[in-house]
Amino acid sequence: METSYLKTLELDKIIARASEGCVCKEAREQLLALEPQCDPDEVRYALEQTDAINSLLIKNGSPRFGGVEGVSSLVARAVKGGVLSMGELLMVAGALRNFQNLTSWYGSSEHDALPTDDLFYALAPQPGLEQQISSAILAPDAMADTASHTLNELRKKIRATENSIRDRLESMVRNMDTSKYLQESVVSIRNGRYVVPVKSEYRGEVSGIIHDVSSTGATVFVEPQAVVEANARILQYRAQEAQEIERILVAFTAQVAAIEPQFQYSYKAMLEIDVLLAKARLALDMKAFKPSVRTDSSFSLIRARHPLIDPKKCVPVDIALGKEYDSLIITGPNTGGKTVTLKTAGLLCAMAQCGFLIPADERSEICVFDEFLVDIGDEQSIEQSLSTFSGHMKKITGILELAMPHTLVLLDELGAGTDPAEGAALAVAIIEELRRRGVLLMATTHYAELKVFALETKGVVNASCEFDLETLRPTYKLSVGVPGKSNAFLISEKLGIPERVIEAAQQHLSAEDKRLDAVLGQLDDLKLQLKESQDEVEELKNEASHQLEAAQKKRDELIQQGENELEAARAKARALAQQVESKAYALTDELRQLQKDERLSTQQKAQRAREIAKKESEKLFIGTEVVHNPVKEFVPLKEVKVGQEVCIAELNQLATVLALPDKNGDVLVRAGIIKTKIPLKGLKQPDKLIKEPQPKTKAQQRYSRLTGDANRLNGRVERVQRSAKMELNLLGLTVDEALPEVDAYIDRAILNGQTVVYLIHGNGTGALRTAIHKHLRGNRMVKSFRLGRYGEGESGVTVVELK
Repeated sequence: METSYLKTLELDKIIARASEGCVCKEAREQLLALEPQCDPDEVRYALEQTDAINSLLIKNGSPRFGGVEGVSSLVARAVKGGVLSMGELLMVAGALRNFQNLTSWYGSSEHDALPTDDLFYALAPQPGLEQQISSAILAPDAMADTASHTLNELRKKIRATENSIRDRLESMVRNMDTSKYLQESVVSIRNGRYVVPVKSEYRGEVSGIIHDVSSTGATVFVEPQAVVEANARILQYRAQEAQEIERILVAFTAQVAAIEPQFQYSYKAMLEIDVLLAKARLALDMKAFKPSVRTDSSFSLIRARHPLIDPKKCVPVDIALGKEYDSLIITGPNTGGKTVTLKTAGLLCAMAQCGFLIPADERSEICVFDEFLVDIGDEQSIEQSLSTFSGHMKKITGILELAMPHTLVLLDELGAGTDPAEGAALAVAIIEELRRRGVLLMATTHYAELKVFALETKGVVNASCEFDLETLRPTYKLSVGVPGKSNAFLISEKLGIPERVIEAAQQHLSAEDKRLDAVLGQLDDLKLQLKESQDEVEELKNEASHQLEAAQKKRDELIQQGENELEAARAKARALAQQVESKAYALTDELRQLQKDERLSTQQKAQRAREIAKKESEKLFIGTEVVHNPVKEFVPLKEVKVGQEVCIAELNQLATVLALPDKNGDVLVRAGIIKTKIPLKGLKQPDKLIKEPQPKTKAQQRYSRLTGDANRLNGRVERVQRSAKMELNLLGLTVDEALPEVDAYIDRAILNGQTVVYLIHGNGTGALRTAIHKHLRGNRMVKSFRLGRYGEGESGVTVVELK
């Protein structure tokens, strides 16, 4: 591919902008050398990789990634026997740390298989080696004492010896007899040995070795004889220290050399990931999307924006070529956006072929071009004695030499700079020749002849950049199918050219030019009418869409209401069946106890049995009155705050917000002592109004009257009425089956605000009752429990009081 034309499209600026996001210098160099790919499959794969990293950046944020450089060559040198320095080993550790951080980042969120899996699976972290190097080497010139036991001991000896020497010399400095021979009362180091500054005239008074003389000769630096041996020991320790550090470096280098094959593979993958991260960061900055890649020679850019223009000022345009027409002739006034349209089409297609996401709607489609041939800008050259026209013709000569199928040709102001008649004729001939070569062509012009050519030639379509004649400002919108007017007379008149001059100019127009101008004016009017009709149709379409959504919502609400009522009836039926079963067992047990009571006569037993049966039948009669409790309509909360009191709509249960909604829209709340996650749309404002007491049903009134009479007659305190939701029937279950049911039932009871529940286990062998009691003792939700009393099921029922 001839890459010189890509610079005209400013692809190099896009690549340079993306390279700023690279962390590693080598990755930046790879990105700057990037060229468009010409294979559709490779382009599609590159776009999918960038899009995958873009999605991960949105989900996981940026990975922890440090810059490294030239580490690949360092590892290769280690294999050849070279010993890596402390600084070089730290760079290797930095690369290994990058491998580890990238792997962790990639796995920090759940996702399906991605086209970048191979790159991240190629990373081979070595956390053990990385940790050893990082803890042993503190800086490029500093090895930690803990790097080895031997090094630690040597440095302890060095510090102890140095302290001993310093103490001796300081005592000498403080001594009144010797201090008079010293130039200063300080201890210094010369050639790695501790010395004191002695006045030159007293050199003979201080025995020792002279290591240095001051520039004036007035001071000699003497190593006193008393510390010569200690200084020698320090030098010996220093030599041993250097040998130990060298040994440690050799050992680390050997470990690095051992992982060289997988390290090189990982390092290459890391650089490719760095390039993809830079592309993805640019996509986020440009709000770009992945286009589809077509295998034929056609593209469609929807709401495309030039990436180098301020997004606040850039007007999106729709550009399509290759399906219904292969050539687009764009006309309109100067500064109307014609050249920007050409550059936008070429640049976005070239970006996509480099694996960049493009600032256009995700419905956009691109195709793969083998060449981008561009003539945009003034090619005038004083050095080469070329006029504007000559410069353009030289550029078009090169384009004609390279033009072939799968080529995009962009020509700005075709045929300009010479006689209008000859320039228009030449422009038509060039377009015809390029179309014979099978290229896709976009050209801008002011020539009326080219507008007529586009109207009369199949496969060639006019387009125009709109212009607001009232404000004299371009709208930068592209209208395909309608040629544009240059509006030179109207613009000149509004800018102050006298009216008589404008009228005189109009008289010089030929009849054909006047007719064409009138036709274009009519087309502009029709275009405005069509636009108004399209806006009206779009408005009606949106209104119909909203009405359809409302109808679908209402239908869904009715279906949900029916399902809720059906489920309520089913739940009531199940609870009633469970209640009948438990009552039957309890009644049987009570009648057996009554039969065994020898203190009562047969008549008393029969009377008592009738009372029990009547009482239990009243309870069952009350339970048969099914009350539907469909979920009431409510206004869901749009946002919540931590600590806010809310109501769980489905349960009508108050709760407190513990955390803001997560990425799935679920809110962590606490209802009582239970923590749970509830969708934000399932929460509403708490109902603070005091509800009016509901009137009792006839059955409830009869039951209250009967129980009240019985209490007055027998002198007993009325017991709490048990309902189906307060009981759990465990009859027929094994211990292993019953205990999970007990835990789940207690959790639901606490969530519903219940404080007392009844566990029906029967008598039998007593094994189930014993296991349940043992299990309840270990449940922190249980305040206390006891066996049922007379009328509650006695030993066949356990009554549990909850916290």
